[in-house]
Amino acid sequence: MTEVRETTGTGEANVVLRRAVATDAEVAAGVWLRSFAAALPTVVRPRSDDEVRWYFREVLVPQAETWVAEAPGGDLVGVMVLDGGELAQLYLAPDWRGRGLGDRFVALAKNRSPAGLNLWTFQVNEAAHRFYERHGFVAVERTDGSGNEEREPDVRYVWRPGRASG
Repeated sequence: MTEVRETTGTGEANVVLRRAVATDAEVAAGVWLRSFAAALPTVVRPRSDDEVRWYFREVLVPQAETWVAEAPGGDLVGVMVLDGGELAQLYLAPDWRGRGLGDRFVALAKNRSPAGLNLWTFQVNEAAHRFYERHGFVAVERTDGSGNEEREPDVRYVWRPGRASG
């Protein structure tokens, strides 16, 4: 099992970032569902909760580079999915936002994709814009949402090494 342990001088240092295993899929999907609902209450999801759980169980965990944040006691409190040079998913349990876990996940993503990363986020998600820009990502494209399932206007961000990387 791949693990990333870091000491940051806070209680969150005891949270382990590790590759997801099959038994994590249901709980990781639950983190995604709670986080999406909290961060994006105006965005209509095209998939039911059961379809999201199926996708984590059958696609993301077994076929993608899926990482989870495991808190002391075993609770999963974050999930990140990398797909080559794309940061495809990054969601934290709502009560774990603002504790540095997103920073740790982005550092891990940059380490795993040293040539650069890209990602999409919704235009309404201003907190995500501030977060990614703080980490050196630059907005390079905005769309009307016609290319995503949610039909929600979005923005593509890119990070390349050598730029300010927060």
